[in-house]
Amino acid sequence: MHSILVRPVAQDDHAAWRPLWDGYNAFYGRQGETALAEHITQTTWRRFFDPGEPMFALVAQEQGEVVGLAHGLFHRSMTRIEPVCYLSDLYTLGSKRGRGIGRLLIEAVYDHAKAAGASRVYWQTHESNAAGRMLYEKLAKHLGFIVYTKEL
Repeated sequence: MHSILVRPVAQDDHAAWRPLWDGYNAFYGRQGETALAEHITQTTWRRFFDPGEPMFALVAQEQGEVVGLAHGLFHRSMTRIEPVCYLSDLYTLGSKRGRGIGRLLIEAVYDHAKAAGASRVYWQTHESNAAGRMLYEKLAKHLGFIVYTKEL
């Protein structure tokens, strides 16, 4: 495997980041009539570079090509003093999967969160994401929680 560099996203990564973001959203069924509105994508992108926002983005790069992304969000918790980090989005190009890029991205999120003083990283995935879950079982503990949501 070629050397993979995981680094914070840069403003000039937008053209390479966008197809990954679109692929991630398509993976979770947000396409066509259910696609994210363009202003949401543009606002999300801008938030990564706003020091007042608790969001961050990392990208994996191989031979100059951006091949994966990870987005995180720091927030407070009722059960901890330190902030926690929610790994919101994780995606690797389909042609690059199975090569350890997802693992490197998750480990980079761990490092980023630890450097920011967070005491925990957590995430969720769809039950149908079998390949992702195989990796996640190696890197974290599933605590059995079921997520409920209500659109307002």
